Amino acid sequence: MSIGVKICGIDRIESIDVAVSNGVEYIGFVFYPPSPRNLTSENAATLIRRLPKHVSRVGLFVDPTNAEIEAILGLSSLDLIQLHGDENAQRVKEVKQFTGLPVMKAIKLAGPEDLKGIGDYFDVADCFLFDAKAPADSKNALPGGNAFAFDWELLRDIDIPLPWMLAGGLETKNLAQAIAISGAKSVDVSSGVESASGIKSLSLIKDFLDKAKAL
Repeated sequence: MSIGVKICGIDRIESIDVAVSNGVEYIGFVFYPPSPRNLTSENAATLIRRLPKHVSRVGLFVDPTNAEIEAILGLSSLDLIQLHGDENAQRVKEVKQFTGLPVMKAIKLAGPEDLKGIGDYFDVADCFLFDAKAPADSKNALPGGNAFAFDWELLRDIDIPLPWMLAGGLETKNLAQAIAISGAKSVDVSSGVESASGIKSLSLIKDFLDKAKAL
């Protein structure tokens, strides 16, 4: 069985078309102004309408207010909310109730201590995304999409009751190793299919998806 792939931070129709034609399962749209991949609600609506129904539409938010989420949902239909900030379990529950949508909570990892407390989310989140925590001395790091990886051994044989995705520094050349070590069944890529920060490469999108299919 091939590996499920989410491509995050897409902001062009051409990128959507290449991803869809090559078997992507999830497309992530970023709603976080400091990110070079940020979308306005209007631009997002145009892109989201382009997606066929079998591809899941994921909205990425970072510590959002209800009003910020509502502004996006007023123009676009999403299938999944991704919370990529410091949202606690109560906030995840509130967002899920407010939107009526499933929620994926991002957990940022640098060491085993960062896995402590994820049990708080078991009853409120629908799935996890494990991403790399930016080093403390990293300047201008974003909540995600920084091209940092973490020790995939942290996830080997992990026992949690929710589905999860692997993210953080993934690209075509390290995807097989990341899967073999972590045991991930689904992955999320952003910077690993970019020619420059926030600029998706059509050829890199295709190569990554081809690699995932072959695993």
